[in-house]
Amino acid sequence: MHHFQIYFLVGSIAVNGPANKFCNRGFIIDDEGKIRSRYDKIHLFDINLSERQTYRESATVYGGKIATICQTPFGRLGHTICYDIRFPHLYRELAKAGAEILFVPAAFTKKTGEAHWHILNRARAIENGAYVIAPCAIGKIDGGGECYGHSLIISPWGEVIADGGEKPGIITATIDLEEVHSARQRIPSLSHDRSFELMKGDERE
Repeated sequence: MHHFQIYFLVGSIAVNGPANKFCNRGFIIDDEGKIRSRYDKIHLFDINLSERQTYRESATVYGGKIATICQTPFGRLGHTICYDIRFPHLYRELAKAGAEILFVPAAFTKKTGEAHWHILNRARAIENGAYVIAPCAIGKIDGGGECYGHSLIISPWGEVIADGGEKPGIITATIDLEEVHSARQRIPSLSHDRSFELMKGDERE
């Protein structure tokens, strides 16, 4: 039997969770078929896209509370899912904890995807000096609308090195973790984070 040394990211599936709800859970499965890590999506998508189109993920999904990193022979991988991309502090914590590759499996809608998908993924890569691998579904969504596609692989310098476009298929790229080290040396913002207090203008003396 051949040993291909392939790891799989299972983007997200619905599994039974607390309070009669589902968890939107992602997995990394190793080359022996064992689950190496799991992550329950933290940020739930509750939004009115239009007067007729509403998503209420929290009605059926129980939000996760734990950020997850998986150590593999290919590097340290950080789990996120879809709507998480809009919460940069999650990616910051993953990167500061050692994540070199950030996963963003998603079913971004076409309308928001056209406006925000590329720039959000590039920003998360640039901010954290990490590769971002963001597989995105393509095609119609049950209940209306459609997914954007454009699965992405982005370098730690923010360059799109592969874009899946608007048809089903496979994208590939060679990842060099030295690029992570180099980006973080050139702009060492991960070590420059400062804590601060927020003061509103009318609170000043």
